[in-house]
Amino acid sequence: MIRLLLIFILSITNFVNGQLTTVTDYANTITTQELKEHLYVYASDYFGGRETGTKGQKIAVDFLRDYYIRQNIPPALGTELYFQKMKLRINGISVDTENVVAILEGTQFPDEYVFVSAHLDHIGTQNGKINNGADDDGSGTVAIMEIAEAFKLASKNGIGPKRSLVFLHVSGEEKGLLGSKYYVENPLYSISQTVANLNIDMIGRLDPKRTDKDPNYIYLIGADKLSQELHDISEATNEKYTKLKLDYTFNEDDDPNRFYYRSDHYNFAKNNIPVIFYFNGTHSDYHQPTDTVEKINFPLLKKRTQLIFYTLWELVNRAERIKLN
Repeated sequence: MIRLLLIFILSITNFVNGQLTTVTDYANTITTQELKEHLYVYASDYFGGRETGTKGQKIAVDFLRDYYIRQNIPPALGTELYFQKMKLRINGISVDTENVVAILEGTQFPDEYVFVSAHLDHIGTQNGKINNGADDDGSGTVAIMEIAEAFKLASKNGIGPKRSLVFLHVSGEEKGLLGSKYYVENPLYSISQTVANLNIDMIGRLDPKRTDKDPNYIYLIGADKLSQELHDISEATNEKYTKLKLDYTFNEDDDPNRFYYRSDHYNFAKNNIPVIFYFNGTHSDYHQPTDTVEKINFPLLKKRTQLIFYTLWELVNRAERIKLN
């Protein structure tokens, strides 16, 4: 009887684990509930607006480090327990800060690296009011956390990424893309072996200026500038899985907003690394104390996060690394 019970328990365990067998199974572990739980913490007053070099920013990097420890995702080589420590020059003052970097090593091509990035900082407290930056860039930060958890679960089930996947949370973005600039000038992994950078900066809201009021969209910037193959993979992945409207309004070379030059992917692009910048557009709460969690569209944040997950899955697992134009 006991033997039969043990066999039953083992079969149930194997059945449950066996349910996660496809990329969609892992994408579906990215949930609105977990995104919400992470963001209500990360964009809370306790973090004080996460301005680079402040106590709130130190709380943010500790929060991210502790998350990767809990997920059993290793720190990047060359870090001090996930921290790439930096001294940045900000307004003439030397500021001590950190990038947070974790990695899942590739099973077949461990020396080829795909990066997913978001900036961990925001603009802090101004005129006595905390700018919590729920969308900018709390949304990108928690998206990476959920993506990392999904890839780690796949690895535990024997489906680790073929290429190394690097989770990069940069500081100093609001001070002039300083953390990502420091990273590419002091890389932990070979720049020549860095396949692509998918950068996430504000994906939790809607752009009120859009004439098309369908919320099922995401702005993509930069995908075709260095690698047409990256653009084609992005399009095919979306068509197969998420079917968002991929909007290239801000991708034009003459775009007056110049968003291509205004987030952390640009420092990778300057080093000839193909990039995609995922963006929902600006809104009236941009860089205001009113950029709060209550205004995040969590079902849409989940869908956009899943698109990025699927695209990363293709990039890390395809037989050949993508080619430059």
